[in-house]
Amino acid sequence: MTSPRIGVLALQGAFDAHVAAFGRLGVVADLVRTPDQLASIDALVLPGGESTTMSMLLESSGLFDAIADRLQMGMPALGTCAGLILLARDVLDGRPDQRFFGAIDVVARRNGYGRQIDSFEETTPVVGLDVPEFPVVFIRAPIVESVGPQVVTLATIGGRPALCREGNILVAAFHPELTGDVRIHQMFLQLVANSLATVRE
Repeated sequence: MTSPRIGVLALQGAFDAHVAAFGRLGVVADLVRTPDQLASIDALVLPGGESTTMSMLLESSGLFDAIADRLQMGMPALGTCAGLILLARDVLDGRPDQRFFGAIDVVARRNGYGRQIDSFEETTPVVGLDVPEFPVVFIRAPIVESVGPQVVTLATIGGRPALCREGNILVAAFHPELTGDVRIHQMFLQLVANSLATVRE
């Protein structure tokens, strides 16, 4: 069976760290900067970075509508930090002209955990992982204010959802790519494999 082609949105932010994380799992991830590059991948990672800047670059590159169409068709996606904001149904404290994909039924608040100086590291249990604690890194992270009825919360921080899944969409308020622990990426690869197997049936 052919391995799924994973793309990492590479307009701005921590895309190299995601590529390295997949590399540790033996997966070569493709950088995505154009609609043509998007067309060749099976699943997309939206990395951390600055969500308003990423939103503007998505528009100017012609990628926003192309990604929206692929998400509508069921393409799996992983969003971390700013990527969560871009995939959310609604965003609080964002720019009035900022666009987001509405791919997962969560409401996110930009910089909900504070400014850069308020960044922190912690550990938390993650549903589905065979370890009691998973390391999490928060850098100007969004808070998930609410989740819809179909959203599964896989990890929490301070009682708030921090890792959520709905269908083929997985989002993290933190940066799993910065910890050296690749189990969230492994979880996403399994999600992608399951999705592609369902399509082929």
